[in-house]
Amino acid sequence: MVGMGYRTIKTAVGAGIAMWFASLVDIQFATFAAILVIMCIERTKKRTIYTIKDKFFACLLSLVLGMVVFELLGYHPIVFAIFILLFIPILMKARIQNGFITSMVVLSHIYMIGNASFEVFFHELFIILTGIGIAFIVNSVMPSMRKDIDRFKYEIEEKYAKILYEFHAFLKDNHRNWDGQEINEAEEIINQAKSMAIQDIENNLLQEKRTDYHYFRLREEQLAILRQMLPIIGIVSLSEIHVEQREMVADLLLNISENVRTKNIDPVLEKLESYEEIFRENELPKTREEFEVRANLFYLLFEIKNYLLVKKKVMRQREPFSNRAGVRV
Repeated sequence: MVGMGYRTIKTAVGAGIAMWFASLVDIQFATFAAILVIMCIERTKKRTIYTIKDKFFACLLSLVLGMVVFELLGYHPIVFAIFILLFIPILMKARIQNGFITSMVVLSHIYMIGNASFEVFFHELFIILTGIGIAFIVNSVMPSMRKDIDRFKYEIEEKYAKILYEFHAFLKDNHRNWDGQEINEAEEIINQAKSMAIQDIENNLLQEKRTDYHYFRLREEQLAILRQMLPIIGIVSLSEIHVEQREMVADLLLNISENVRTKNIDPVLEKLESYEEIFRENELPKTREEFEVRANLFYLLFEIKNYLLVKKKVMRQREPFSNRAGVRV
């Protein structure tokens, strides 16, 4: 059903329970408990707690101040309006302005009852605690995001393997047709994955699970390096000069592409460093065009090294999700 998400179901269930419980003890304004549940349930546990805090203190403040003001100045619409004018700056000063609407509902209850007694105070307090309490309990149940986060990791690595393979293929064949769509797709996946990782962090109140978010930030850093490689690959591939270094870099990119999930990248780094040494010891270029090609290839090695160094950090952050997903590590 359209719009029937997990949060929608929790809101409906929580509102129904709150109204039923408040009605069970024959409390006036029982529907307000349901309204509080609806307004307190957020996407994550952390946001729910912040919302509950704002609404609770705003309601409590309006309850206490409203009873005092109405008893002193009378239960009159002008007093009600003046109270609102003075109350909003107080909420903003206390940084709980998000609780304004619910606090006005409490104020309207006091105005309609027309009596500031202890019975009325505890009556309203009971409704407030019922609403925010049920909202907290209902929203403490959150679905696991582990499967989706692992899927994002797998998809990102698939995209990177494809991008690196295409870089290799372009150095081998400058007539190859590739639109670079995987780079934009990888960026979109990373953005979605970071949002989900943040949501997962906010749903874990007792422990901070920042490993996944840090993983995706590192993958984002790698993507920026791949973007920097793209124009260099383009410049080298347009040249008709086929130097030995071009084949070496192409083979290195193929190696990295085929082992995108390999944890131990030290052998690849050692191979890259040996290539750097060979580049330095080769004879000097004989033409300007050869010089430009070899200079770009040397710079490309520098970017590949940066990519691998970031990957080394990635592998430290990477959780053993591949075995659960049936993927070769």
